[in-house]
Amino acid sequence: MDQQEVLSILNQLRNQEVQSYRVTKEDFHIFRTNLLKQEDAINFRGNAQHGGETIYTYEPEWTK
Repeated sequence: MDQQEVLSILNQLRNQEVQSYRVTKEDFHIFRTNLLKQEDAINFRGNAQHGGETIYTYEPEWTK
């Protein structure tokens, strides 16, 4: 996974083209690094799974 792929996935989540995306343990660091650079990073929700995978969704205002 590279930066362009991460940005594409984030945009797909943001635009509701996909409901969720599963990030593998190996790709977590690059995904998370690029996610935190987004102005709306707080709207992305990560749900840790067994085996080191994380499922991300886009849920505006989920923290309120």
